[in-house]
Amino acid sequence: MDANTLLVTIGLSFLPISELRGAIPFAVARGAPLLEAAAIAVACNALVGPVAFVFLETFHKLLYRWAFYARVFDRFVAKARGKVKEKVEKYGYLGIMLFVAIPLPVTGAWTGTLGAWILGMGRRRTMLAVAAGVLVSGAIVSLIVGFGVEALSFLVKRV
Repeated sequence: MDANTLLVTIGLSFLPISELRGAIPFAVARGAPLLEAAAIAVACNALVGPVAFVFLETFHKLLYRWAFYARVFDRFVAKARGKVKEKVEKYGYLGIMLFVAIPLPVTGAWTGTLGAWILGMGRRRTMLAVAAGVLVSGAIVSLIVGFGVEALSFLVKRV
């Protein structure tokens, strides 16, 4: 994997919108081996939990003084709370793991960590649940990318 592909893959795995859903397919499309792409993306995405907690416990308190930031953050929190609360009340940390494991938009490590923080869940167990969810999500996305490339190969004429 070249340096540019590596940096973009790392960046995509950290972004709340793309996370693994964007990072793994991007790297594979750029010629990276699937296992290498998945390993890098999963490792970087698993770091979202600790990074999010550091942000929420330090910089967030400073930025919340600004009205614009407070409005945007409060809207995001309301959406995250609505999506995570039901699963967490029913399943606890397993709910966080399952929520993060589903590779769909608005689910993932960022929203799972934020939801756990909002609901006052413990930091260490949340980070473990998020990391486990990232592993499952990485496996799901890798399987889809791996089988998807082969499943669509009938569309490509081999010369």
